[in-house]
Amino acid sequence: MTVTPTRTTGSLSRAGAVVTGLLGVGSALAAGDLVAGLASPASSPFLTVGDQFVRLTPEWLKQFAITTFGTADKLALLTGMALVITGLAAAAGLVARRRPAPGLAVVVAMGVTALLTTVAAPAFRPVDLTAPVAALLVGPSVFLAVHAAFVRANRPRRGTTAAVSRRRALGLAGGTAVVSLAAAVAGRLLAAGPPSAGPAALALPPAPPVPSLPPDASLPGTPPWLTPTADFYRIDTALQVPRVDAASWTLRVHGMVERELTLSLADLRARRVVEVPITMVCVSNPVGGTLVSNARFTGVRLADLLAEAGIAPGAQQLLSTSVDGFTTGTPVGVVTDGRDALLAFGMNGAALPVEHGFPVRMVVPGLYGYVSGCKWITDIEVTTRDAATPYWAERGWAREGPVKTQSRIDTPVAGASVPAGRVAVAGTSWAPHGGITRVEVSVDGGPWGRALLGADLGADSWRMWRTEIELVPGEHTLRVRATDRTGTVQTEREQVSIPDGATGRHTVPVTAV
Repeated sequence: MTVTPTRTTGSLSRAGAVVTGLLGVGSALAAGDLVAGLASPASSPFLTVGDQFVRLTPEWLKQFAITTFGTADKLALLTGMALVITGLAAAAGLVARRRPAPGLAVVVAMGVTALLTTVAAPAFRPVDLTAPVAALLVGPSVFLAVHAAFVRANRPRRGTTAAVSRRRALGLAGGTAVVSLAAAVAGRLLAAGPPSAGPAALALPPAPPVPSLPPDASLPGTPPWLTPTADFYRIDTALQVPRVDAASWTLRVHGMVERELTLSLADLRARRVVEVPITMVCVSNPVGGTLVSNARFTGVRLADLLAEAGIAPGAQQLLSTSVDGFTTGTPVGVVTDGRDALLAFGMNGAALPVEHGFPVRMVVPGLYGYVSGCKWITDIEVTTRDAATPYWAERGWAREGPVKTQSRIDTPVAGASVPAGRVAVAGTSWAPHGGITRVEVSVDGGPWGRALLGADLGADSWRMWRTEIELVPGEHTLRVRATDRTGTVQTEREQVSIPDGATGRHTVPVTAV
């Protein structure tokens, strides 16, 4: 017996169209993630598009994101991307309600975009093509298959009921969704899996013992002098943390040198090891911001390595390259002036965490990280300024990047209500490689009163401070300034982060009650 279908139109319902678009694009991303996890984690189509977006984003927008979201800037970007992709996928389905070609074109265009951004990546390798190619093969195929199934559900073939066709269409859609989700999860797990010989497997080589912290290193109301590793700020361009095999990692030192060097991690760890405290500051840190941390870094002095290589006359910068293609340009004179510029493989007594550059990163006290803090470093070219332009200098940032002398009020916080009378004010100050000698606090624009300083543990580390002030009931404004070892007082001139770091004096409004 022949069953007459209840609907004869070949178009999709709105819901069916949206599901078709979502599954087409979602399966493409899932396939790309799975293949990337197996072959090359950095080639995930979703992340390569995000990386290209980061590279092309105007500087004002990047600073807005960092200022607004802080260390959650990458999460905000990825969330925004997911929403945009979801909207495009839904649109691809909706424009294909009557025929699949328009929606298929959208899905293919998205796949081609991922392919092009993969090829444009600074650290592109041919193996990186496998993930976007897989996405290009799977996404359109799934889109067409689901589209056809929903069309058949609306216009069953002879001998098939509409209910059976709908069940088959829903079964295909549901199965595709489950498989895609499983593939995406597997891909993420593979990409995030620990590298062989990762941080947990490496004990630090012996270094000269460091003195114990004096009791006044931190003061009541200030953060701990030694920032816990889990709380150390992280700002970089990597949407996916590079996973580097420590056993196969090498560092090449070349360019304007007398002897080119290629070192393994074992070679580096076999050298004279030091452990030194260094305060690092992000150039995007606003006045009074929290993108500053202090840690004990373990590694080898970069100046010793360069002396062995032999720097040629006329060399001006170290162009350092990360495994993901990011570059920094560090002035040669700063690295060789006697400060503890390091190739660090340890942090706070343990191997360097993956998110902070495992297995090796550069750390240069006194410079913002954008000119000196190359994580996952794999190459150092000794060169001139004119011969190579690093990542951030290409985007208008200054080439030198010395950290500005700054101070911050941590207690009380802005907008706080405090009891009238004697009020404790405490905070943090820093002038890496300059050192802090004085911190002063002013109330309501009045005279500056000197604060008690915490222990001085070296010019390259921050210094805590504390004082007490008298506040009558009402609204008040607290302001702080620091003085470094050269006698230079922190400037009151306000400047945004671009091009070489924010300046000004941290101001906190409070209400005494």
